[in-house]
Amino acid sequence: MLPCLIHEDEHLLVVNKPAGLNTHAPSPHAGEGLYDWLKHREPRWGSLAIIHRLDKETSGVMVFGKTPLANRALTAQFAARSVHKVYQLHTDRAVPAGEQVVKSGIVRAGDRYVGSADGEPAETRFRQLADGLVEAQPLTGRTHQIRVHAAERGFPILGDTLYGGSPWPRVCLHAAELRLEHPASGAAMSFAAPADFDGDARQMLRTALIDTGSTDAYRLIHGASDEWPGWYLDRLGELLLSQSAAELSADALKRLADVPGARAVYHKILNRQVRRTTPEESSPQLVSGEPLAGPFTILENGLRFEMSVGEGYSTGLFLDQRDNRRRLVTGHVAAAFPLREGVTDGDFSVLNTFAYTCGFSVCAAQRGAHTTSLDLSKKYLAWGQRNFLLNGLDPSRHDFIYGDVFDWLRRFAKKSRLFDVIVLDPPTFSQSKAQGMFRATQDYGRLVALALPLLKPKGVLFASSNAANWPPEAFIASVEAAVHAGGRHILQRHYVPQPPDFPLSRAEPAFLKSVWLQIA
Repeated sequence: MLPCLIHEDEHLLVVNKPAGLNTHAPSPHAGEGLYDWLKHREPRWGSLAIIHRLDKETSGVMVFGKTPLANRALTAQFAARSVHKVYQLHTDRAVPAGEQVVKSGIVRAGDRYVGSADGEPAETRFRQLADGLVEAQPLTGRTHQIRVHAAERGFPILGDTLYGGSPWPRVCLHAAELRLEHPASGAAMSFAAPADFDGDARQMLRTALIDTGSTDAYRLIHGASDEWPGWYLDRLGELLLSQSAAELSADALKRLADVPGARAVYHKILNRQVRRTTPEESSPQLVSGEPLAGPFTILENGLRFEMSVGEGYSTGLFLDQRDNRRRLVTGHVAAAFPLREGVTDGDFSVLNTFAYTCGFSVCAAQRGAHTTSLDLSKKYLAWGQRNFLLNGLDPSRHDFIYGDVFDWLRRFAKKSRLFDVIVLDPPTFSQSKAQGMFRATQDYGRLVALALPLLKPKGVLFASSNAANWPPEAFIASVEAAVHAGGRHILQRHYVPQPPDFPLSRAEPAFLKSVWLQIA
């Protein structure tokens, strides 16, 4: 169960939205909003509908409709203003005594909203609960209404610098309670979530969206998006892996000491000249705790994977692909987009190219697929077989092929080998004796063209790239152009940005781009 889940029944899904996550973010550059993330996470949530919204900076209770009946009934309740909404805000300014009722029109002015006689009418009721803590009841539902009205009355919200509030790690506004009638029974329902304005909002986002009972490997700090430019910190089970271009600062060391449950901390100095360094030089070094004697295991989506800090650049699993691997485990790509339409579990085949330690293969095999893992490293393929064994999967029932991907794609085509799902997740750069240099930005279309003849009609192609300077639109255009040039037709598409623990910002733009395509 997701930690953010408050209530679920046949008609409703109620969650506690963390601060820092958009309600809905359709742009590839904006990451994935909460609505998108939930809707695409599980088949049973595929019909979710947005009934109301919360600002990205606002945390708290949100309700989604799951059925047409719920959508109609809840929309009518919000439109009639019969839904009782209670917010809490924190301010460091003096709050007038007694109840405050603010009525004004609100219009947009650039990236802000301001009071105006010509604007949409808005009304908010404020009441001080304690020193600096204020209850707010919006009687209308205008964008930024509470923020604008609090600022107008002289007590802007702490952290809301857009409206004159003092700096703080987050905007201290929280949707604390929601009361409504159940859309089917008409019964009165009340949902509440306590505010926590002192906690680390960035870590609370991870806590809300990652079920640590089934996953203990995820990113804790993602550079500038988490106010730590140039520093990246991953939790790998009981180990913390720190990465930056320099030695750890005193502030970073203090931050590491505050992370609970870590038995060891390793730090890796990032070097752009990776190919010129030895595995020993590029491997993380112990900072504190108990040194690891060898490989260790982590848990992701209920599956186990072997990891190592002595293998140079990577530890054995790329955490930013966690949600895409989950799609292979669940067989659910997105709403109304099953992994393989009309094919039962145990009766489909998956080709995993550039397989590395076979993470995608393990997930597909867990679903019941026959997998073929293809990589230019015997060592990593052997590592992948150990990952199969860790999850009770017999590697002898699957294929592990050593060799150049481009060469083997041609061989498979000559043998008329066909697959239900093909995974293309190449490195940004690679080189082999047979094919020479591969550059994702230049050669991805050629890779897709070689894979297409191996994909069954209505099969699914997963294409991904972490080329940082390749815009998502250009990546998608390259993949789709190759599909059309191959005489195939795209039936469904689903674009996937980075997961929420790799948050996007202007200072930390997206690097991972993935698209799932069902192809006729």
